[in-house]
Amino acid sequence: MTIELDATTYVHAKPTTAHSYILPKIFDVLGDHFDGSAENDVFDLGCGTGGAAAALTKAGYDVVGVDPSSDGIGKANIRYPGLALSVGSAYDDLSREYGSFSAVISLEVIEHVYDPKSFTSTMFDLVKPGGIAVISTPYHGYLKNLALAATGKMDDHFMPLKDHGHIKFWSKNTLRTLLLGTGFDNVRFEYVGRIPAFAKSMIAVADKPL
Repeated sequence: MTIELDATTYVHAKPTTAHSYILPKIFDVLGDHFDGSAENDVFDLGCGTGGAAAALTKAGYDVVGVDPSSDGIGKANIRYPGLALSVGSAYDDLSREYGSFSAVISLEVIEHVYDPKSFTSTMFDLVKPGGIAVISTPYHGYLKNLALAATGKMDDHFMPLKDHGHIKFWSKNTLRTLLLGTGFDNVRFEYVGRIPAFAKSMIAVADKPL
């Protein structure tokens, strides 16, 4: 069996609902990282229909993005014709094609990835020494999972019937282990959407050593 990476389709090119609670923290993280630097280069790995890339570009960042969905990139190119968004996958040699960046972001993507080690290895290659990787993913912790089970919400949350849905369910410990194993260090976390114990998503920020 083969998996068609470009098979995901999108209804529209508007920012997703998750962006409403994820992007404010992403802006905080990037603002702290660049902190007045002349550099403003960001790579968006798994940019979807370009909503986050457009918001970052509007804020003054120089954004390049790829997504394996030709449908998503097609919609992005129509809605945001000035953005540098192309079809591409974390399983491609992206650093050879695009170089390296001071920050690489990937928002609500890694839970869909079949080979997360290859995914974070590609991220590592894309990040300049001294730069950061920023990954958001739905949060899974003991109390939240217990609440989902107790309220009968597990099926809705895990979406097993959705094509190209979530196939990896990350905890703070497993995502930290993945990033450290890839070569990143100083992994820290932010929680967004609700209080931390019941957060909708967590954001991992990791440094690439100099």
